[in-house]
Amino acid sequence: MLPAFALALVLAACSQEKAPSEDVAEQAQAVVDPTPSPTPFAKGRFAPRDECGTLEGAPDFLNRLAEAVRLRDSNAVAALAADDIHLDFGGGAGAAEFKKRLNGPGGELWKALDTLLTLGCAANDQGGLTIPWIFDQDIGDADPYLSMLVMGENEPVHETASRSSKEIGSVSWDLVESADYQPDRPMQQVKLADGKTGYIATDKLRSIIDYRLLASSRNGKWSITSFIAGD
Repeated sequence: MLPAFALALVLAACSQEKAPSEDVAEQAQAVVDPTPSPTPFAKGRFAPRDECGTLEGAPDFLNRLAEAVRLRDSNAVAALAADDIHLDFGGGAGAAEFKKRLNGPGGELWKALDTLLTLGCAANDQGGLTIPWIFDQDIGDADPYLSMLVMGENEPVHETASRSSKEIGSVSWDLVESADYQPDRPMQQVKLADGKTGYIATDKLRSIIDYRLLASSRNGKWSITSFIAGD
């Protein structure tokens, strides 16, 4: 049976594009037997990968986190946070404050964690881990303030802001640019890598500087050191 965190990654990637059973098996095996250069769980330049399976203690930490998030257990999640966890750029910090925000109205932080746990894990240069995987990658000359990750394989690009409009292309786990992102709109106008413009469903787009989670091991204990969005 796959660990909870790894299973979340596989299912999320496969759910985007109904992969054949043999592909699912290969993706699952890549999690069970991690390698220094893990195979992405889907096709696309920035498809999620799990590089954290070889970090001592990290798999257990991630599984406990995934289970706590699944149960919406704010006590358990806060217990995995460092006492000085960084929460925003205005001085917000601390495990107690983290728990308070998790229990806030709307459940927005739970939704953010749900998404994060499907987006891969990078082993960062400081010896810790970074979720989502893409946040620790070189995105070249892409503008992080305008760039959006397309979450899925073969996501259609439409000619107009209607899902029923003509499909003029598709994108698989890659970056597009959105200069006028409006979260209340069902579709967003984006610029593709080739310079063409079109529309992609809002729920398939995620800002590069949206929430990310960083964790490190201190005296053999893994803790979340940062859970933050923006820049």
